[in-house]
Amino acid sequence: MTKLYEGGVYFLDGEIFEAQNSAAGFYLGKCGKKLPEKAELKKNTIAHGILEKHNISGDGENLKLKFDAMASHDITYVGIIQTARASGLTEFPVPYVLTNCHNSLCAVGGTINEDDHVFGLSAAQKYGGIYVPAHFAVIHQYMREMMAGCGKMILGSDSHTRYGALGTMAIGEGGGELAKQLLKKTYDVAKPQVVGVYLAGKPKSGVGPMDVALTIIKEVFANGFVKNAVMEFIGSGISNLSVDFRNGIDVMTTETACLSSIWQTDAAVEAYYAAHGRKEDYAEIKQPEAAYYDRFIYVNLSEIKPMIAMPFHPSNVYAVEDVIKNPFDILKEVENSANEQLENPKLALKLTGKIHNGALFADQAVIAGCAGGTFENICNSADILRGKKTGSGEFSLSVYPSSQPVNMKLAENGVAYSLMQSGASMRSAFCGPCFGAGDVPFNGALSLRHTTRNFPNREGSKPGSGQIASVALMDARSISATAANGGKLTSAEGLDVKYTDYEYTFNKEIYQNRVYFGYNKAKAQAELKIGPNIADWPQMPALTENLLLKTAAFITDAVTTTDELIPSGETSSYRSNPIALAQFTLSRKDPEYVNRAKEIQEEENKRVSGSSDFDSQLVNVFNLLTDKFNASAENTGIGSVIYAEKPGDGSAREQAASCQKVLGGWANIAKEYATKRYRSNLINWGMLPFVIKETPQFSLGDYIFIPHIKDAVTENNKPIEAYIIKGGEKAESGGNISENGGQNTGNISESDEAITAIPFNLYLAELTEDEKKIILAGCLINYYK
Repeated sequence: MTKLYEGGVYFLDGEIFEAQNSAAGFYLGKCGKKLPEKAELKKNTIAHGILEKHNISGDGENLKLKFDAMASHDITYVGIIQTARASGLTEFPVPYVLTNCHNSLCAVGGTINEDDHVFGLSAAQKYGGIYVPAHFAVIHQYMREMMAGCGKMILGSDSHTRYGALGTMAIGEGGGELAKQLLKKTYDVAKPQVVGVYLAGKPKSGVGPMDVALTIIKEVFANGFVKNAVMEFIGSGISNLSVDFRNGIDVMTTETACLSSIWQTDAAVEAYYAAHGRKEDYAEIKQPEAAYYDRFIYVNLSEIKPMIAMPFHPSNVYAVEDVIKNPFDILKEVENSANEQLENPKLALKLTGKIHNGALFADQAVIAGCAGGTFENICNSADILRGKKTGSGEFSLSVYPSSQPVNMKLAENGVAYSLMQSGASMRSAFCGPCFGAGDVPFNGALSLRHTTRNFPNREGSKPGSGQIASVALMDARSISATAANGGKLTSAEGLDVKYTDYEYTFNKEIYQNRVYFGYNKAKAQAELKIGPNIADWPQMPALTENLLLKTAAFITDAVTTTDELIPSGETSSYRSNPIALAQFTLSRKDPEYVNRAKEIQEEENKRVSGSSDFDSQLVNVFNLLTDKFNASAENTGIGSVIYAEKPGDGSAREQAASCQKVLGGWANIAKEYATKRYRSNLINWGMLPFVIKETPQFSLGDYIFIPHIKDAVTENNKPIEAYIIKGGEKAESGGNISENGGQNTGNISESDEAITAIPFNLYLAELTEDEKKIILAGCLINYYK
């Protein structure tokens, strides 16, 4: 089905060579000349050509990229514009699309969400943007339909910013990176590795894009095979896939932890652009005749079966047929893993309770968004459900087309009618079910979804309130087969269904009649409409000479998602108010974190105001720092730090970092960072992305002192000298100040514990000159100000 090539691969005239000697012989025999050097063949990849075109650094290894267009939705654009505005924004320098597909449900509870939308429209008018109203398109479908172009690069503030199947290299990043582009700066990144993905064969009937995507994710996520690399899709099998099918695979590449993706193009892609009235945006992108890939993946589409990603990650993948044959053992395995991840004995996931008469039954199903809500997925679903019914019990099926043009065509060709007749509920273009703001299941429910993620609580449950549900990802075809079976897990493979080849015609008038197209039409005198929940960023201090951090959260999970750092769902309404949103930081993972961080921040506020009225432990800590390191409250900033093994998997939302900063956070310490975008978010908010190589000897509540941190940042010191400060709290008997338990180095009161300063090393991966300046300034806003 799939084969991974760990080492570099020579791809020559459609053939794969692991060993250089055989490749050299083949090339000599085929071309009659010596095989070019590896470095030269790397330049033949599709990705290299596009990156080179957009790089203005003059350095092929350290890129400074400028993008052709950008996109944000209504969870992120207010903060981005506010950041850029505080840094001197006057006009959007590139086409910038503001969609309204996340906070679309402006329901009971106040004016917050619609206030954001009005702000977005006023910003598009003032700065020259493109504004897509709520319910008209999910962000990525609009960008596919209206903005993608062969050879272009697009930057989006959503992690699933992927348009590679349309010949566009797109990257999802935190808001700080978009703010830089708005300020005419660059996206700085070391030249990424390129991983070739060869698609061969043709999918079986009933196998859809999610099945292919989950198969790949299963193979490459846990081992980091494509982490921060560009996935380059080539191969004879691509011509056997429709463009909708390709888009469905491509958008899920985000779940592999890759940086971006790009595909070869062909006549099908050319027809897609022509159908959308943009023939000029097509260019043929050919599979390289001779290229070198850093790693390689071979995928035989003909062997792929319907797959299901069980809670709580898109990489937790099983064949649907295996779950049908052996539901109890598989679900027990999933339960054990999930409950270990939840770390809450009061909230045990009970998936085995969904087995009735030997079969697994789901409680809900959803087909939605940029992954599931495409025209072809929904048409195939209607074919499977035609003449059948979803039933009148607990099981329900909701279908969200990805855009209003898709919705209109489904109404015109009778597909929407057919689905509604079967009992499915047709909705508008909305990303809610993907992040917990729509179709929230009942407590204990299992939801099958063709959306992008199934992280804990991503469906909207609140474990802190005793509510838990779960999502399994599955392709729209098998979801529809399951719906036709009343919720009983069913594979779409081998169904006796004749799939109708519906023609898709794109009606651009829908957008012309409602979307605001303001690029190159900035109205400097226009006023921003700022509702009561929209707040400016608070003042943030510059980095001090020394840094004293207190551990406010200590997380030992294998991976910590951005959804755990700052929950999605109903909290998204507060994303235009940095201080209000910060109150939700880690609320579902470590509910006491916010209080701990605030207590530490209060000590820093005292220090900044000149007060020395610190708590007794901190007084003793500063005594040690003064005696041992010649540090003082005047030159030593106080802040909180989060330790996590591998933080930042998932969403590009910058708030995962900015909320920590708003609460006085100065750093993260990790074994590694799950994604480049989360590390970039930390840096853009002036936070230090430390790495530790050994098992940490500090724990929750310990102080960590880092002397001369400004010098360490400036000079890219490796390693960075740091000290764990333990003790100093009230105790029954007297004690000493010591280093490593040695001789006295100072005096403390007889009622305090001994303080020890235990040395250890922290590391910072290479920082660009701009990144150093941002951290020293305290955040991106300070730097550009």
